[in-house]
Amino acid sequence: MLSSSWPAPAKLNLFLHITSRRSDGYHLLQTVFQFIQLDDEIDFTILKEDIVTRSSTMPGVDVEDDLVVRAARLLKEKTGCQLGVDINVTKRIPEGGGLGGGSSDAATTLVALNELWKTGLSNNELASLGLSLGADVPVFIYAQAAWAEGVGENLTPIEPEESWYLLVHPGCSVATAEVFNADDLTRNTTAITIRDFLERGGRNDCESVVRNRYKEVAKALDWLGEYAPTKLTGTGACLFAPFSNEHEATAVKEQLPDVWQGYVVKGMNNSPLLERLATERSKA
Repeated sequence: MLSSSWPAPAKLNLFLHITSRRSDGYHLLQTVFQFIQLDDEIDFTILKEDIVTRSSTMPGVDVEDDLVVRAARLLKEKTGCQLGVDINVTKRIPEGGGLGGGSSDAATTLVALNELWKTGLSNNELASLGLSLGADVPVFIYAQAAWAEGVGENLTPIEPEESWYLLVHPGCSVATAEVFNADDLTRNTTAITIRDFLERGGRNDCESVVRNRYKEVAKALDWLGEYAPTKLTGTGACLFAPFSNEHEATAVKEQLPDVWQGYVVKGMNNSPLLERLATERSKA
């Protein structure tokens, strides 16, 4: 049996504007995705039997509902592959933090198994499959920092500054659906251009909604905001602030209240999944 380990990195939304809402309920948005040095680790053991199993335990997530299992089965259905796999996920990315952990796990599963099963799909084909699992799965498959529009699936490569960040998890989980269904969510932000973002940045339209509903997030935003400009990522609960170097971010992390979890991470415009894929292909 062949077993190999692959990274599934977290992402930040460097800003998030909601520009409108479609008649089907989906929101049209603008955002920038950037990867960070925080990832889940996924081990794939290739099986001769035509089965997909998950040996890791995910509290509250049934095997049949797990995105990695669904991704593997979707790839089998698309390609007719007769091989199987056992998947073991080591979680490091906080759940419900707006860091894209589940989507990243699904993307890594599609990319890794496409290589290990030798199913031969292109990135565009994998991204199309991934989109059916989640709107931000494609950006993890393409593995490059991106400007995103539509529901998050229209991607343009972009190279924002690779800052050092202090990422803070305030100890709660935010339900994405709750935020996007909130009556007080701003849904008419004027569209901007990539140049606008690079020159002036942007805000997170979800932040005020989350602030009003999650007191711990509000406290953490205010605390970190004393040290550097702070934003929510995605729909939260995690928030982040940029620093000029690792030392400065670490110094602030050392003052973090014990009830919160902090991570000093580097922004990355290229996902570590690219390097892992290149390593796998070099073995051939």
